[in-house]
Amino acid sequence: MKTMGLSALYLVNPRHFPDPQAQWRAAHAADVLAQARVCTSLDEALHGVAYAVACSARGREVAVPAMNARDAAARVVEIARDQTAALVFGNEASGLTTDDVNRCQLLATIPSNPQYSSLNLAAAVQVMTYEIRLAALAPAVTEASGKLARHEQVEGFYEDLEQTMVDIGFLDPLYPRKLMPRLRRLFARTALEDEEINILRGLLKALRNPVKRS
Repeated sequence: MKTMGLSALYLVNPRHFPDPQAQWRAAHAADVLAQARVCTSLDEALHGVAYAVACSARGREVAVPAMNARDAAARVVEIARDQTAALVFGNEASGLTTDDVNRCQLLATIPSNPQYSSLNLAAAVQVMTYEIRLAALAPAVTEASGKLARHEQVEGFYEDLEQTMVDIGFLDPLYPRKLMPRLRRLFARTALEDEEINILRGLLKALRNPVKRS
């Protein structure tokens, strides 16, 4: 991370922290480790983040849109010039769960040998941070757009949406199938903005409490 100019490290439920071995491996980047923030959940780690990219080689049946590492890095840097963006990695043994991936807006994959695609965590982080560095050094591409909604705003909308669908009988909580993952995928493609979240939640409120008009 430090080699590529990144310093904000968030750890979700680390097995050991602080850890002497991690300190030794960090060498001259021990300051990044010392400033790491420990979180109890991915939602806590992504609080305030406008755009999160899940990094995983494993394909998902229903997940957010996917993009190769280079294009994903360019998107992250574009957003990070004005708002907070994050790369999300899984643990060394099992990687990211599908639920973790679906809490992000994009799935980034590193092009590799399809017969042997797995990278260990350190290698994957190095490749992705290198791509971030390349994208950051490229000329900025400015686009007029609204402010993206933060992670907690989007998750609040999904909770509201699911509850509304249950209330109106559109979603059976005992047999949800893959409705919510598919809706997450749909909205992830739009990169929801602040104002759009407010409109959608207002619409959901009106559906739950319809006003009779003469």
